[in-house]
Amino acid sequence: AGCDLITITQYLRPTNRHHRVERWVKPEEFVELAAEAKEVGFLGVMSGPLVRSSYRAGRLYKEAMAARADLSRG
Repeated sequence: AGCDLITITQYLRPTNRHHRVERWVKPEEFVELAAEAKEVGFLGVMSGPLVRSSYRAGRLYKEAMAARADLSRG
């Protein structure tokens, strides 16, 4: 669908007026989710409990563009 980057994170409840956290994701689940995201074709993946969309965004973009260039070469 034209999406090369994905960030996977844990929802954190900002205040008591917001939805509760239903469960805490284990660190190894974030590793598995990152592997799955790469497997289905995402070129840049950041996965962790405190990852935000702007978290190391420049590095993530560079990784994705390098991966795209590698794919186009061969």
